[in-house]
Amino acid sequence: MASTFRVACVHNCAEREMAPSIAALTTLVRAAAADGAELIQLPEMATMLEPRNELVVQKAKSEADDPGLAACRALAAETKAWILIGSLLIREPGANKVVNRSYLLDNQGAIVARYDKLHLFDVDLPSGEQYRESATVKAGDRAVLAPSPWGLIGLSVCYDLRFAYLYRALAQGGASYLSIPAAFTYTTGKAHWHVLVRARAIETGSYVFAANQGGIHAEGRRTWGHALIVSPWGEVLADSGERTGFIAADIDPAKVAEARAMIPALKHDRRFSGPELPAVGRAAAGE
Repeated sequence: MASTFRVACVHNCAEREMAPSIAALTTLVRAAAADGAELIQLPEMATMLEPRNELVVQKAKSEADDPGLAACRALAAETKAWILIGSLLIREPGANKVVNRSYLLDNQGAIVARYDKLHLFDVDLPSGEQYRESATVKAGDRAVLAPSPWGLIGLSVCYDLRFAYLYRALAQGGASYLSIPAAFTYTTGKAHWHVLVRARAIETGSYVFAANQGGIHAEGRRTWGHALIVSPWGEVLADSGERTGFIAADIDPAKVAEARAMIPALKHDRRFSGPELPAVGRAAAGE
C-alpha cells in the first residue's frame, strides 16, 4: 500500500489569452509545491477560457506547440511534483475542432497519461446562459486509468461529473482516486457542484480531487470556484471557497480500502431486465 501523500488542487480564473493565465498558474503551482504537495491538480481549460466559440479553434495550439503544456512540464521537473493538468484545449493536425484533453505529468515532466473529455456540455440554462461545447470540441471515446506512485487515478473532466457510470467503471477498474477538474458555471456550481462531487466519492469509495476555476472571466462569464478534495467516505477535506489560490490535504490510501470494506457496493452490481416502456414509449420506439 502506498504511503500517505499530499495533494493540492488549484483554483484559478483563466483569461482568454494564455500568457497571463500561465503566469498566474506558475505562481500557484510553485506555492503548492513549497507547501509539500506531491501531486498538484489544475482545473479544466487551465490556461485559456475563451468564451467565443469562433475564437477557440483559432487560439488553440497543437500538443507540440502548446505553451501551457510546455510550462507545466517544466514546472513538474523544477518542483519534482506530479502535475495533473485538468485540461487544455488542443488542436490536432487537420482538424476543425479541438480536444479537451487532460494530462498527467510525472515529476520529471514526462507525459504519463492523456484523456479526452467524453461528455460535452451542450445546455440552455434557466438563467439564459447557453453553452455549445460540441461546436468546437471533439468528444473522446475511451476511459483512462492513469498510473501514479500512489495507485491508479481515474481521469475525467467537468461535465463528465454528471455521468455516474463512468466513475463506477473507473473504480471497478482499479482507481483509488478520481480526478474531476472543472470550469463549472456559477449557476450550475451553486446548485450541484458539492453534492455531485461528494456523491462520486461516496458511490465508489474513492478520493476525489476536484480543482475548479472560479471568478469573472472575459465577457462576464462566471465560474463557481470551490475546488474540493473529498475523502472516500464523502468528507470534504478542503474547499477553496470563492477565492483563487490552492487547497491541500494529506491523503491516506488505506482509507479507500476501509470505505469499500464498510460499504462494498462496487461488488454488488446485479444484472436486471427492463425497464418496460409504457405504451406511449413503445409507440415512440416504433413498436
